[in-house]
Amino acid sequence: MSYRIFISLVAVLLVTAFVADSASAGDATKDRIAHARSAAPASISANATVMEGDGTILAEGTNGWICMPDTMPDDGAPMCNDAMWTKMLKAVGSKGDFEPTGIGISFMLQGDFGAGLSNSDPYHPDPKNADDYVETGPHLMIIVPHELLEGITDDPSSGGPYVMWKDTPYAHIMVPVADK
Repeated sequence: MSYRIFISLVAVLLVTAFVADSASAGDATKDRIAHARSAAPASISANATVMEGDGTILAEGTNGWICMPDTMPDDGAPMCNDAMWTKMLKAVGSKGDFEPTGIGISFMLQGDFGAGLSNSDPYHPDPKNADDYVETGPHLMIIVPHELLEGITDDPSSGGPYVMWKDTPYAHIMVPVADK
């Protein structure tokens, strides 16, 4: 085999490998987008921005909602959030102050199986071993001004809506919408 034919074959193989790898990366991105959008009804998620936890935009949206394929890094628990929830998540991430100025909605229609948290402490050092570890099946979460949380249980086993992170600035109502 001549040197030119050998170099040409190597070039063809490298281009083929690059194209195959690019297609695979494209499929992986499409899968992440579909997974993120599965967190909310299509009427919301189809036009939502899809974003990774690090801020990388996977798909631009038009309706102000943000869907993510993971709630926490690599936990596989997708969620879709309105602007108030996005603001709250940024505050949680920075351990910053947060005061709800209205109602915020977040959907987690795939639940958070295997990705639960401490029901009382968003910063529990080992949430899966917390005494109040909780996983919730398909649910939505509602942020309201804190005075509207009065009278709602913080017991996730009560069989209905409950307050998560009750005594923190990040308190919100968990509303199960289907059994685990």
